[in-house]
Amino acid sequence: MKVLMIGAGNMGLTFAEGMTGSTQIKPGDLLIYDKDPELRDTLREDERFNIFDSLTPAVEMAHVIFLAVKPHHAESLLAEMKPHLNDQQIIVSLMAGVTTDFMVKLSGIPKVVRAMPNLPAKVSKGVTAFTETEAVSKIEQVAIRDLLDSTGIAIHVQDESFINKSTGISGSGPAYVFYFMQSMMEAALKMGFSQNDSKILVSNTFEGAIQLFKESELAPDGWIKRVASKGGTTQAALDSMDDNNVNTLIKDAAYAAFDRAVELGQEHQ
Repeated sequence: MKVLMIGAGNMGLTFAEGMTGSTQIKPGDLLIYDKDPELRDTLREDERFNIFDSLTPAVEMAHVIFLAVKPHHAESLLAEMKPHLNDQQIIVSLMAGVTTDFMVKLSGIPKVVRAMPNLPAKVSKGVTAFTETEAVSKIEQVAIRDLLDSTGIAIHVQDESFINKSTGISGSGPAYVFYFMQSMMEAALKMGFSQNDSKILVSNTFEGAIQLFKESELAPDGWIKRVASKGGTTQAALDSMDDNNVNTLIKDAAYAAFDRAVELGQEHQ
């Protein structure tokens, strides 16, 4: 299977590097095109990649085409690709807010997959929600899922509304975690801990809590009950969060990201 990655920025290159370990891709079958000639020259030093200076031959050669460019480039890119596509190829979009209908209309091909990855893909801990048009077969869906799994885990969702919803939870979610971590580090620094100790205290606390959650059947509120005792220090912190409506604010933030994803989709449909 020849796979083309169009766009070798952070996310495109992350997926390209992950897919080099896929059993579906033989040496020389991972194609990359990026409009930046300096980046292409740099990537040529990596023998895992087959770098193209022109979009047309790469598109014509590929079986699966990943689009990892900014959403505002979608229209011009698909128009440039259209004369060189065939209806057996599969387009996989990593672009936020660009609908499958929009891509089918502009590309002229029926097999389109829309995926929403997140930043932890860079360390093989990503989660990617994806869905596809009806023209994509079950066998093709499994093959695409295997490629998306190369940076973590892929979750198949029933329709595009869940791609927008996943944007609000997992796509934008790492920023919420970093926001919370930053606040805790600032508190630690204010208490007198060093920068390094603050980082260790916060990062290991998050890592340990996540490991406990993943290795048990307890829901987060179950773990909260185990940690917090009546009249204790943890309960004092939780009471402060409740008094300041932190729970509601976090949910509002997730919905704000979801609403913005819907708006972006309306611009590309």
